[in-house]
Amino acid sequence: AEGRRLRIGSGDQILQGQVLWAHAITFSEFSRCFLSRKHRRTFPVNGVAMCGDCVEKEYPNRGTICLENGSFLLNFTGCAVCSKRDFMLITNKSLKEEDGEEIVTYDHLCKNCHHVIARHEYTFSIMDEFQEYTMLCLLCGKAEDTISILPDDPRQMTLLL
Repeated sequence: AEGRRLRIGSGDQILQGQVLWAHAITFSEFSRCFLSRKHRRTFPVNGVAMCGDCVEKEYPNRGTICLENGSFLLNFTGCAVCSKRDFMLITNKSLKEEDGEEIVTYDHLCKNCHHVIARHEYTFSIMDEFQEYTMLCLLCGKAEDTISILPDDPRQMTLLL
């Protein structure tokens, strides 16, 4: 069973309700990750189980820092599966446009064992005279920012009057 790969869908439920992500894994990875007695803190988001045990703080408040790409490594404590603290892989990156809003999503994976750490979502849109940015990620945090596209920010002008 070592070399065979198991296909586990995002809707499958096993081990007292723990949701697994849509990812092909070997039997040894499966047993190491899910048959151990330790139950990891997982957060299913859009079919991907994000791992709360790999981060210092879940969804930290990042103010106006919205990342379209990259990883917030200061919040990464190390992989809960292989116990290594290394750089991450960015996989499953997609760019969609819905109703004038650009949505970038990708997964943060452990470079060594490919454990899914978090799903990252970044949005960009233009509303009236403003560009709006948002970010939501277990690892990178939550943030939003609004910037005027006009030479003089109308919000600043009302403060002066």
